[in-house]
Order: sequence, then structure tokens, then C-alpha cells
Amino acid sequence: MYRLRLTFISVLLATLFTEGVAATYYVRDFGAKGDGQHIDSPAINAALLKAANEGGGTVVLNDGTYLCYSIHLQSNVTLRIEKGAILKAAPVTETQGYDEAEHNDYNKYQDFGHSHWHNSMLWGENLHHVTIEGDGLIDGADVLTRGGSRRSNTGMTTANKALALRNCHHVTIRNLSFHACGHFAMLLTGVDDLLIENVIADTNRDGFDIDCCERVIIRGCHVNTLNDDAIVLKCSYALGQPKPTKNVLIENCHVSGYDVGSLLAGTRTTTIEKAPDGDGPTGRIKLGTESNGGFQRITIRNCTFTHCRGLALETVDGAPMEDIDVSDITMHDICNSPIYIRLGNRMRAPEGFRHSTVNDIRLNNIHVTDADSRYACIIAGVEGNPVRNVTLKNVSIQFRGGLTLDDVKLQRGANPFFVPEARKNGERGEANYPEPSAHGIQPAWGFSISDAENIRLKNVKLELIYPDERPKFHFKNTKKIRFR
Repeated sequence: MYRLRLTFISVLLATLFTEGVAATYYVRDFGAKGDGQHIDSPAINAALLKAANEGGGTVVLNDGTYLCYSIHLQSNVTLRIEKGAILKAAPVTETQGYDEAEHNDYNKYQDFGHSHWHNSMLWGENLHHVTIEGDGLIDGADVLTRGGSRRSNTGMTTANKALALRNCHHVTIRNLSFHACGHFAMLLTGVDDLLIENVIADTNRDGFDIDCCERVIIRGCHVNTLNDDAIVLKCSYALGQPKPTKNVLIENCHVSGYDVGSLLAGTRTTTIEKAPDGDGPTGRIKLGTESNGGFQRITIRNCTFTHCRGLALETVDGAPMEDIDVSDITMHDICNSPIYIRLGNRMRAPEGFRHSTVNDIRLNNIHVTDADSRYACIIAGVEGNPVRNVTLKNVSIQFRGGLTLDDVKLQRGANPFFVPEARKNGERGEANYPEPSAHGIQPAWGFSISDAENIRLKNVKLELIYPDERPKFHFKNTKKIRFR
């Protein structure tokens, strides 16, 4: 398996970095001003189209602030935003706005934001050999919306993403910075042979959404997302068919939940204590929640989590999640479960989808300090459909502790060791949105494992900062739990 992973990475890198000599086009030659007042998107689009029509090339933005509406990326064209250049989202006016969200027959199977691409600052569809690079900044502050795109009171369309690509291949995104980019800094759906390298995102919702993508490398990135997930893999039904996210490598990345903008500013402030869902800062690496096509052969290694939620591996909409390797992870100041593995039964999918499955997850060399102990580490399947074959090896977790059995009784009744399925709005728990806090305070402070089989814990060390009355482990409906 390791040899197969190396093969796909080597082929991807060789393909991405094979470049020929191409012409260079400066957007100022096409009428761009870069003065922060003039709308420069028509000039940038003209330069991109010119490069594409002439067989490819590099379109350059140098020093200046380029105020823009929707920019249309092109095949065989590099967009280079150089140091000192800012691509700035323009506010909607009575006469100007962003491209409208295109029609999608499959909206109901995922959120609006995941279902549309054109309502973005930069977008492309059915493209190949696209590069976006440079040491400049893409800034959506005060313009790109956190929710769904909509028409303003002037009738013009707002945008809710900085960068969106659909059904593209051989895409490189490197060395850029993103600031306050609305719902997504990047929504990349059906994008194969993808490299994201040395990118900084400091944004107000999701950082990188990698959806239904194959042969992906995310390397050396810093993603700060107080209010949502930092690096998240998904496999939604947005393309109208199930497509897996597979052969993915995430390495040498840093995720966090500091105040928006404070990573780029260098201050890393923590004045805001909760995300919009009422829990602590998000900012994590996650698989899910949208999960129709499957997660296969995913490697996450040499990454750090700081002031955020822990690692979340979730499949709830009918997808298999299998062959997942997570290693050499360091976490500090974690506000919920350091490790959350969830097989649910939300089934936000067309009729005929089978239940989700989880099989063959390996976590090795995980080191956690100062973690919230209310929810412990959770491994949870559903009755009759367990999580299978999970190995945790060389794991050390320092929990805060400080809870009592009464804390558990207050939410569960007289028996603190009974763990009902988490419920919300009267729905059965397995159909809820998966989040550690939805399970409530756990009857154990270390690991809570339910509806699972063949779980192996080798050299696992758990410790407390403050005493805690709850036991270290809780098991429910489990088979073959092995300790060494």
C-alpha cells in the first residue's frame, strides 16, 4: 500500500510541474488600474481569454489592489498574483455584481454553498492545466458572504466563495494567501490531479473543501478558521452522481481556530470563544460531513492542530470510509474530542444508497495536550452497523478533567453510564449532524466507544490535568476491544 501511495504522488508531481515556455500577459496592458477603485475584472478576464486563445500563458497581477467581480479562469493558463498585489472582492452596486449561481438539480443533497460554483470571485468549469500562484493576497473581507449567495436589494448577485472549480484536472494552487473569503476560501469539486502547496487561509468559514476529488496533495499550508472547518474532505452528490474522494495526501499543514484575520496579522488572538454552532473554535481537519461517494486511501501526516477542535472522521450519508492513515499529529488546546470517528445514518442521499461503513483506520503517533474532556475521544457506529477495524498506536492525550458523575447525571438521568444516541429536535441520534458535543458529556473522560468491533489500542497513554470522577473508558455494544 505504501508503494502504491508513493506511485500516485510521484506521478501527480511529475504531471503538475511539467511546464513549457509560454507567453506572459500583464493585466495593466489590458486596462487594469490596480488602484483599489477601478473595477479590474473585465481587464483580467480579457487577459486570461487572450492567453487561452493563444495556446496558454501566464497572466500577471503586480503591485496594486485590483477590485474585481467574477473572474473566469481558463485552461492552460497561469494566474500569478505577485507579492504586493491584492485581488480584492468588489462590493455589489446597483448595476454591478457577481455571476449568478448556476442551476443544479441536486441541491437538496448538500448545502447550497456546496452545490454552486459560478457565484464566486474566481471560478472555472471543465478546465485543465490551471495554475493560480504567487505571493499575493485574495481578499474577500466585508464582501463575500458567509451563507448562500443571493440577490442584493439592488438585484445584483452577491458571491460566497473566493475560488470555486468544478470538473477540472491538473490544477495547482500555491504560495497565495486568502483572507475572509465567505463560505469557502476554496470549493474544489470533481478536481483531479490537484496540488495545493504553501497556501495561507485566514477566513470566516471553511478553508479548503476538497469534494469528490482524486489524486490530491495538500502540503505546507496554514489554515485558520474560527467558525468552520479548516481542511475538509467531502464526497457529496453535487455532481449528480457519487464520486469518491481518494488518493489524498495532507502533510506538513497547520490548522487553528484563532480570531479571523489574526493569523495573517501575526497576533493569533483568541477573543472569540465560540463558533456559530455554539461550540468552541472549529479550525480542524475533517472527513465529512457530505459523504455519498466514499473516502479511500487518505493519508494525513505531520500536521498540527492549535486552539481548535480535534480530528474528525465522519461518514453519515451512505459512503464507505476505508484505508485511512493518520500519523505524527500534534494537538494543543483542543475544545472537543481530540479523536472523533463517527459512522452515522443521516442518509442525505438519493433513494437506494446503502448505509455508510467504516473500515481500516490507522492512527499512529498522536500527541495531544490540554484537551477538553467533556466528550472524551469518541468512536461510534450505529446499532447493527458498527465501526470496524480501527488501530490506535503510540497515542498520548492530556485531558483537562475536572468533571464529576453528577455532571453526567444532570443530562442523562439517574444512571450516568447509560449513553443514549445523541438527539436533536426529536430526531433519532444517528440521523443528526455529527459533532462530538451532540453526544453530550460522556460517562468516561478518556475513550467512549460504542457500536464498534475490532478496535486495537497499543501504547495509549491518557492523563488528567485535574482529577475527574468518571472512569477512563466506557464501552457499549462493542466486540473485540484489544489493549496492549
